[in-house]
Amino acid sequence: MEFILAKYNYWIYIFLMMVGFYAAIAKKNLVKKVIGLNIFQTAVFLFYISISKVQGGTAPIHMHGNPVYDNPLPHVLILTAIVVAVSTTAVALAIIILINKAFGTVEEDEIMDILELND
Repeated sequence: MEFILAKYNYWIYIFLMMVGFYAAIAKKNLVKKVIGLNIFQTAVFLFYISISKVQGGTAPIHMHGNPVYDNPLPHVLILTAIVVAVSTTAVALAIIILINKAFGTVEEDEIMDILELND
């Protein structure tokens, strides 16, 4: 039980990942799907940053002796990933706006029905 409580942050990431995954798969509204994907991405970002923390580690600033440093590389990579995530979200929402203009809805089932009627 102590092992499970000591790793509570991993349980939070798993919960957020599953909430985002559920929203991306189960929801029929395209905007809700994009929000679910963003929740999933945020969970991955938090997980990736948390694994860079080292027990007893300090900021990677030169000090006398041999201190243990935290790894700064995941933080830099996640900053880049955040920029990419915001950009892809903006493109996805722009495409959803175009879909709404073309079909008059953002519900996946209704769009599929309209496409089947046109065939």
